[in-house]
Amino acid sequence: MKEVRTELNSKEKEKPYAKYYYEPLAVPNPELIEILKKGPMDPSKALMPEDINKLLESGYHEVETGYCILPNGAGYAAVNNKFPGVTIDMINWWFAWHGLEDMRYMLWFRKGHFGIDISEEDRKIILDPATPMLKKFQGRTHYVIEDVGNGVEDIKISFLTPEELGFDMDKFKSPAVGTVVAANGISQARAGGPKAPAIMLHFVREIPGGVEFRTRFWMGYHMIYKKPVKLLPDGIQIPIQAPMGLAFHNVEEYSNLAAILPKLYNEMEGKIF
Repeated sequence: MKEVRTELNSKEKEKPYAKYYYEPLAVPNPELIEILKKGPMDPSKALMPEDINKLLESGYHEVETGYCILPNGAGYAAVNNKFPGVTIDMINWWFAWHGLEDMRYMLWFRKGHFGIDISEEDRKIILDPATPMLKKFQGRTHYVIEDVGNGVEDIKISFLTPEELGFDMDKFKSPAVGTVVAANGISQARAGGPKAPAIMLHFVREIPGGVEFRTRFWMGYHMIYKKPVKLLPDGIQIPIQAPMGLAFHNVEEYSNLAAILPKLYNEMEGKIF
C-alpha cells in the first residue's frame, strides 16, 4: 500500500510549480460553507442520477449546494463552485495534467490529497501529443490517496465520457455545457470497512468572468452501460457524515484550485509535461 505523504521530496521541490504546494490554502468559499452548515437538505430537492439530462436545461436547480441521504439509503452531495478567471480549456488541461505526478495532485489541496497513480498505458496515452485533451482524462483511471472528510481513503476514479453518463448528445453543447468531468469511484477507508461505490459528476459551464462546477455525487451508485445502478444493498443506509464530509471537502479543494489554476496554467503554457 502506497504511503500517505505530507511532504515533497528533494526532486519535487526543485520543480517550478512546487511553490503552489507551499502557498497558504485559499479560504473556502464562505457562502457555500454557510449553506452546508445549516445541515442536510430536503432529499426531495436532490437530482436523481436517472434525471442527469436536467443539467442540460438553462438556469439552476432549486438546490445547487447541499447534502442528504436519499430515500433509498444512498448518499447525495451537490456543490456549485465558481472559478473566476478560469476557462474550459484550463479545466480540461488540469484533469489531464495532475494525474502524472504525486506532487501535482498534492498541490491541489495538500490538506487532503496525498498521492496519485495511473497505469503505464494511461501515461503513454496522456503523454502522446496526438491524444486530444479530453481523452487525456476521459477513459483514464486515477488511483488516489485522499481524505474527503472522514479519514484517509484509497480511491479508484474511472473517468467517463458524457455518452457513458447517458447524456443526450444532441443537446450536449454550449452554452448549456462547456465540459464534463465525471467518474465511477470506488473508495476503501484505510481504517477498514467495505468498498464504497459512487458516481462523481462535475458539470462545467461558462459564466460571466469564468466557469462554474455544478457538482453532483451519488454515493452507493455506479453508472453502468449509460444507466445509473444502485449498488448499495437494499435496507442499508449510508451515514450522513459521508455526504456531509464530501460536500465540505469539495468546497475546500475547489476553492483552492480556483485560486491557483489561472497562474499555474499560464506558467505551464498549457503543456502537459
